[in-house]
Amino acid sequence: MKITLNRINDDFLFECTNSQGNSILLDNTTQPGAKGVSPMESVLMAVAGCSGIDVVSILKKQRQEITGFKAEVEGERVQVEDAKPFKSMLVKFYLEGNIDPKKAEKAAQLSFDKYCSVSKTLEPNVEIGYEVYVNDEKI
Repeated sequence: MKITLNRINDDFLFECTNSQGNSILLDNTTQPGAKGVSPMESVLMAVAGCSGIDVVSILKKQRQEITGFKAEVEGERVQVEDAKPFKSMLVKFYLEGNIDPKKAEKAAQLSFDKYCSVSKTLEPNVEIGYEVYVNDEKI
């Protein structure tokens, strides 16, 4: 796995491209007019994407009808010398459709306990929790 980062303006805007040519923009979001996400926001996005793929994949294999899916991730950071790494994250999954709530809860648990490589990478240093909502009801 490899990505390429290229600076695309005179400030802090970078384009990150994977081996398939897909890209995202990273920027210093403390500056006015930022055109990309911050690197730390991209970490939250990676957790949402990785676990989201797991949850949808597991539920599809169980023939659950997903008509809507959204995830929100909030991260809490702490000062450690000159850096501010994440201390904890909370992932909230919002699912719509003909979905067994117990299966949705189990899919999220399996993602974080077994499958999500991003959360497993962060796990030694970041406490990651999750909540599951099915058709607007918290499980």
